[in-house]
Amino acid sequence: MLPRELLRQVRRLQLWARRAVEDLLGGGYHSVFKGAGIAFEEVREYQPGDDIRSIDWNVTARMGHPFIKRFIEERELTVILVIDGSASQAFGTRLQQKREVAAELAAVLAFSAITNNDRVGLLYFTDRVERFVPPRKGVRHVLRLIREVLFFQPRNKGTCIREALRVLNRVLHRRAIVFLISDFVDSDYEQALHYTGRRHDLIAMPIRDPREEELPKVGLLQLEDAETGQYVLLDTSSKRLREEFARRAAQRRDNLEQLARSARVDVIEVSTDGGHLEALVRFFRMRQRRLRRT
Repeated sequence: MLPRELLRQVRRLQLWARRAVEDLLGGGYHSVFKGAGIAFEEVREYQPGDDIRSIDWNVTARMGHPFIKRFIEERELTVILVIDGSASQAFGTRLQQKREVAAELAAVLAFSAITNNDRVGLLYFTDRVERFVPPRKGVRHVLRLIREVLFFQPRNKGTCIREALRVLNRVLHRRAIVFLISDFVDSDYEQALHYTGRRHDLIAMPIRDPREEELPKVGLLQLEDAETGQYVLLDTSSKRLREEFARRAAQRRDNLEQLARSARVDVIEVSTDGGHLEALVRFFRMRQRRLRRT
C-alpha cells in the first residue's frame, strides 16, 4: 500500500491532468495522430458522389446495381512515454524540478491516450532501463504509470539515451508514438535517434532550466554534477566565463534541433518555469497545419 500522502499526490495529478486534457488539449491529440491503417467496415449501395474506385464489383455483379466498400481508420494506437530518471532531473530553479515537469507531461499524455482508446506504456531509464511497463488501456493502468513516474527510485544516476532507445526498439514490434522526455544532457545517441525516428513517430521533449543556460554574476560558485558527484569552482564575476557558459548551452540546444531535423523528429521544448501545457497545444496546432498541407 502507498502511504496516504503519496496517494493524495497521485490523485491531485490525476485531476489536474484530466482538466488539462479537457480544457486545453481538447481534440488536438486525436486530430494529429493517425491510426496504423484502415479496416473494412461495410458494403453499401452506391450513392451519387461516391468514389467509383470503391465499387465492389463482385457484389455489384450479384446484385445487379453498384455497391461500394467502406473503410474506416484503425484508430487504436500505442503510446510509449520514455522518461529520463537520471539524477539531473532533480534540478530546478524556477517553479518546478525537471522530474515534476516530466510527471505532469506524462500524466497529460497518458490521459489523452486512454481518452482516445489508445494503449499507453512507460519506459523509465537512467544509464540503463530501470523499468518498463507494457502498454495497456484504462484509468487504473494510467494511475499505475503516474505512480511509477512520481515515486520510483532508480538505482543509477547517469543518462544513456542510446540504451533506452535500443531497448525500446527491441520490445516494440509495431509502430508507436514515442515521447522522449529528458534534458538530453548526454552524448553518442545520434544514430539511435535516427533509427528510432524511422521506426516510430518520435517526439523529443527537452526539459530546460534557465539557470543551465545563463550563469548569475555572484562571484565564486561551486557546482556539483548530480550524475557524477564531481565538483567544480567557477568565478562567475568573469564576463568571459559567463559568455562561454551561455555559448555552450546555446550550442547544445542548436545541436539537438539540427539532429532532430535530420532525423525527422519533432521537438517540443518545455521548461521548469512553466508553460509546458501551452507548449503541447502549440505542438498539436503545428501538426494540424502540417497535416492540412499534405
